[in-house]
Amino acid sequence: MNIGEYTFEDFKKKAKQFHGYPAPGLLIGGYMVEAAKARIPEGTLYEAMVETGKCLPDAVQMQTPCSTGNNWMKITLLGRYAVSLYDKFTGEGVRVAVDQKKLDKWPEIRGWFMKEKPKAEQDTDKLFSEIEQAGDTICSIQPITIAKKYIGHGHMSTIDVCPVCGEAYPGSDGSICRGCQGEAPYETMGDATCIDEAPDLHAVPVEEAVGKKAAHDMTGIVPGESKGPITKAGETLDIGDVCRLQRIGKYNVYLEENLPGDEWVHENDAVKAFAKRMAGKGITYDANPEEGKINFFAEEPGMLSIDLDALSRFNLSPDVMLATRHDGSVMPKGKGVGGTRAIPLYIARDRFSRALTALGEGPVLEVHPLKAAKVGILVTGTEVFQGLIEDKFIPIISSKVIKLGCEVVKTAIAPDEREAITAAATGMLDAGCNLIITTAGMSVDPDDVTRAGLVDAGLKNDLYGVPVLPGTMSLVGKLRNASIMGVPACALFYQTTAFDILLPRVLSGQAITRKDLARLGEGGFCMGCKTCSFPKCPFGK
Repeated sequence: MNIGEYTFEDFKKKAKQFHGYPAPGLLIGGYMVEAAKARIPEGTLYEAMVETGKCLPDAVQMQTPCSTGNNWMKITLLGRYAVSLYDKFTGEGVRVAVDQKKLDKWPEIRGWFMKEKPKAEQDTDKLFSEIEQAGDTICSIQPITIAKKYIGHGHMSTIDVCPVCGEAYPGSDGSICRGCQGEAPYETMGDATCIDEAPDLHAVPVEEAVGKKAAHDMTGIVPGESKGPITKAGETLDIGDVCRLQRIGKYNVYLEENLPGDEWVHENDAVKAFAKRMAGKGITYDANPEEGKINFFAEEPGMLSIDLDALSRFNLSPDVMLATRHDGSVMPKGKGVGGTRAIPLYIARDRFSRALTALGEGPVLEVHPLKAAKVGILVTGTEVFQGLIEDKFIPIISSKVIKLGCEVVKTAIAPDEREAITAAATGMLDAGCNLIITTAGMSVDPDDVTRAGLVDAGLKNDLYGVPVLPGTMSLVGKLRNASIMGVPACALFYQTTAFDILLPRVLSGQAITRKDLARLGEGGFCMGCKTCSFPKCPFGK
């Protein structure tokens, strides 16, 4: 039986040239592809979906214009020997698959396909003969409609330059390339070694190290009481140090006289360089590290701001780490905000340089002071305006902003009327308010016209909708030169909402973007604890 325009023997020769040898899977694949092509209407622009990475993709590339290079062939590794050809616009097409039930008539094909025989016991000539006789009769053929996500070609993402290795890569892969994220298949690349590295240090028994300088800190731990260095790098060891070290199970030591060459960077030297790049305004730290570690502290009270992309890039670099508190946390003066360290005693200079590059120009950590805003609180709702329902919003919002050092300058209650809301917001601007907080009227009900009234008052650059529960229908933006926040009615019921997460960011002057809001989705589902412990809980983090 021919395979398309080729005799079986001619196709075997073509398969050998293309594939390296006439693999049985490729020969069967030839019949499968031709069966699919025969059932596609003439003139159809089609693409291919292959469910295995073995042999069958080569049959598609030999017999159709589809390839992985032009993205007309997609490979989904389901482990099934099947191929589909489908209209590239509608997704309608045909799927051809080897049908295990139809192999009973063909023992050699069955033995090969089901791996019932070791390869050495297979009769290749008989196998080829059965494949030629069987053709596509061993296949099931059925119409399909491909999933929409596979139809059409996605637009190419931006191309970035990896800050670690310096090579170009698709920006959609992350903040550094996938190779530098640990997916590179190489153990070595030129002179750079990608496997774990360590200098060849010579250990000396502690009793032989008296009078010599230690090359590293050695930590002693008393469970539940203390943890810290018994001796520090550069200190000269005496006989008392020998006893103390042996008491904690340290019987050997590295000496300064055995230090490696310039191609290695000591943990303390490395972490000092990292800390200098990481620390920004409002961050302080002790520049004299211990055990290759430096902790960071809030120099003044304020909100912790983290370059999350740089944090990710750095932690994807080998042999280093930076751990922090949550971005957006309100920090008192002197509170620890994070810590960095070099993990091994010595880092290869290449890895040290890569980690520094991953940090970018810095800083990674900053504490922004919270500005004491002059606040206007605008409650909207006809039922509240008419006195049918007592207002509870003004005291709730007032207590929250005053707690963060703000002053409530003006309050107002407006009915659900666009013009009235506009007038009330304008009056607050005239009164000198630089932060206006509107409450209620933020949902999709026809009476909720708060946002429309704010637009008339000059609302701009607003972001409406936050992936946080409770508080999804929140708003942040600008009203002329003032900041504005819209708080949904759920803030009356829940003690903590999206408002509590966003308020410190607004007071710190952070330019909030849609990307910033999107990141709040992780941790943005309140657990509804009977006793609220916010901000000492995972909500919004």
